[in-house]
Amino acid sequence: MRAPSPVGLLLAVLGLSGCVPEPTYDLVLAGGRVMDPASGLDSVRHVGILGDSIAAISANPLRGTQVVDVAGLVVAPGFIDLHAHGQTQGDMEIQARDGVTTALDMEAGVFPVAKWYASREGKSPLNYGATVGHRAVRVFVFHNGLEVGHGPTNPGATAGLGPLPAGANQPATDAEIVALEAALGRGLDEGALGVGFGVNYSPGATAEEIERSFKVAADRGAAVFVHTRAFGIGAIREAIGAARAAGAGLHLAHIGSSSLGDISEALALLDSVRVAGQDVTTEVYPYTAGSTRLESAMFNPGWQSNLRLDYGDLAWPLTGERLTAASFERYRRQGGWVVIHMMKEANVAKAIAHPGIMIASDGVPFVNETGHPRGAGTYARILGRYVRENQALTLMDALARMTILPARRLEVRVPAMARKGRLAVGADADITIFDPATVADRATFAEPTLRSAGIPHVLVNGTFVVRDGQLVAKAIPGRPVRAPLKP
Repeated sequence: MRAPSPVGLLLAVLGLSGCVPEPTYDLVLAGGRVMDPASGLDSVRHVGILGDSIAAISANPLRGTQVVDVAGLVVAPGFIDLHAHGQTQGDMEIQARDGVTTALDMEAGVFPVAKWYASREGKSPLNYGATVGHRAVRVFVFHNGLEVGHGPTNPGATAGLGPLPAGANQPATDAEIVALEAALGRGLDEGALGVGFGVNYSPGATAEEIERSFKVAADRGAAVFVHTRAFGIGAIREAIGAARAAGAGLHLAHIGSSSLGDISEALALLDSVRVAGQDVTTEVYPYTAGSTRLESAMFNPGWQSNLRLDYGDLAWPLTGERLTAASFERYRRQGGWVVIHMMKEANVAKAIAHPGIMIASDGVPFVNETGHPRGAGTYARILGRYVRENQALTLMDALARMTILPARRLEVRVPAMARKGRLAVGADADITIFDPATVADRATFAEPTLRSAGIPHVLVNGTFVVRDGQLVAKAIPGRPVRAPLKP
C-alpha cells in the first residue's frame, strides 16, 4: 500500500481540525433581512464586503475587520434615481439620507459632457452621471457656443437670456439641426448615458428636429429621456411616435404629471406599445405637486391651457404664497423656482401601483433650503406611505422599482450599471439599510430638506456615507457612471 504524501497528510489534518482560515472581510453587515429584487432573495443573511464590492452573502456568520449588526433591518441595493437635477454635493447629501446611492440627471442632461464629468470627479458622495442635454445643446447652437452645462442645476446660467431666449423658442433651420445633431453625437461619444429632452422647455423645437435628435441616440445605441412637449395624452403620443420612427428606446419623465388627468389612458397606451415590442419605460414621484423655474418657456403665453392650470395653482417657495396675475408677472421677471400644485392623489397612486413603473424623484436643487420635498423624501415616502401604510405595493416590488429596474434601463449602453441595483457577489457595494417599521419621509413644502427617518446606514462603493442616521463627514466615495468613450 502506497504511503500518503506529507502534503496529503497536512491537508487531511487541516480539514479534520477545521484550521483552514476563514476569510476576513473589510466590513460585515450581520444578520439583516437581505432583499434583492434581481434574484428574489428575501432572507436573513450576512453580507461581506471587500473594498468596493460585495464579496459574500452567507447564511452563516462572517468574520470582518468591522462588523455592523443590522438585525431587524432590511439590507437592500442602493436606490438609483434616474431623475436627479440636484447634482451639487449638498443636494446629494440630502438624497443620501433618503437612501439614494446613484443620482443621475437623465432628463435635463448636461453639455459639454466631458467637462461636466471632469468637474465632478472626486467631489461626490453619490455615484453620478448624466445624459447629453438637448436643451443645453440648443443654447450652445443658438447663442454662439454658450455652455450652460447642467440646465436647472445651474439656474443662473441662462438668466441673462431672459424668459424668451432663442435657444428655447426659435425653430431651427436645417443647418442648425445639423449642428444640434453633431453636438448631441459628441456628447454621446464623450460618455453621456443617453440623450435628455425637455421638450416643454424648448417649444421652438419642431417635430422634425425632435425625431432627428432621437435618431442620433438610436444610431449610437442610446435611449432618449423625455419631458413631453405638454401635459396630457397627446404629448405622450407624440413622444412615443417620434421614438418609434427614430428607432430609439424611450423613457418618459414623471408620468403622473405628464399625463395629468389622462393617467388611465396613458398607462393603457404604455402597456399596449410595450406589448407591441416598443422599448418604452417611465417613472413617477409620490407627490401631487411639481416644480420648475418660473422664467422657463413652460410659462410662455398660453401656459394655462397647455398645463390646464391657473395662477392660484402656483406657489412661491420663498414666501409660501399662491400666485396672482400680478405676482406671476413680477416673479417671472425676477426668476426662480415655483411649486406647481397640479395632480390628484388618486392619479399619483394609480401610477405608483401600475406594474413596471420606476420611482424617480425629479428632485431639483435646493437654494437656501427652499424647494420641493421630493429631493429629500421620495424613496422613504414610497416605503412608508405606499408600502407600509397604504399597501399599494409589496416591499419587494417597491425595491425593484428603485433598484434593478433603473439599472436594467441603462446597463446595455452602460455596462457599469450591471453591477448596480442588485445584491450579489461581485456587485458594487452600494447598499441601503432601513427599518421597514419606521422608514418615512419628513420633508415638507415648508421644510423641504428634512431628512427621512428610518434609514440608519447607506454605503456607496463600500464606504458609509450615512452611518447611524448621520452623514459621514467628508465621505465622497461617489464615482462617475458613464458610457464607454468613443476614441
